[in-house]
Amino acid sequence: MAFPFTPPQQISLAIYGGPAIRYPVNNIYCVARNYADHAIEMGHDPEREAPFFFMKPANALSGPGDNFIYPDFSEDVHHEVEMVVGLQSGGRNLSEEEALACIYGYGVGLDMTARDRQAELKKAGRPWELAKGFSGAAVCSAISPLELCDSNPDATDISLSINGELRQQGNTAQMIWKTAELISTLSRYFPLEAGDLIYTGTPAGVGPVKPGDHLVCTLEGIAAIELDVV
Repeated sequence: MAFPFTPPQQISLAIYGGPAIRYPVNNIYCVARNYADHAIEMGHDPEREAPFFFMKPANALSGPGDNFIYPDFSEDVHHEVEMVVGLQSGGRNLSEEEALACIYGYGVGLDMTARDRQAELKKAGRPWELAKGFSGAAVCSAISPLELCDSNPDATDISLSINGELRQQGNTAQMIWKTAELISTLSRYFPLEAGDLIYTGTPAGVGPVKPGDHLVCTLEGIAAIELDVV
């Protein structure tokens, strides 16, 4: 196939246990307010309303070994630690059983959010892309294939520490919408594909980061990532 210019290089993530191969990243989907305690801290009703999705561009991804570069258009960037699901196949209108069969593995990531810009956009009734999709706003660890996960992804501890202080802590069993439900619901609206990443929501404790901070994110028995804010 011929192109008028060289296509961009495939964006990818490392894979645990597979140094010679990498996970190719396609679309990045995120679900909002999927932990009741976080919904409450953000001023929303924690009842089990239909999942609310948004997207980040693949070129917002940063992986192991990358620093988080604080954006110059914001003065209030917040961390949101999340379990990340990586798909190996997809489809439309998937049942929950079919959804689970699409999963390649899991990682842990950060939905970095320019909270001041998000508040302005919400007030104006505009989309969130400027607050959610900037360069480096989708942090993700290496992907752990299912066979290497040492704990149940739907019932494992997730946490974030800054400079050695625990800031966020929860368990994926606390998710309002479980992994299979999220994938199945998402497939009603988008044709899911291999390489898609799904950020599954964050527990309570979101807050600001600043240059000089050292962040450690852990999905117990599955994945971890460390990064510096610069």
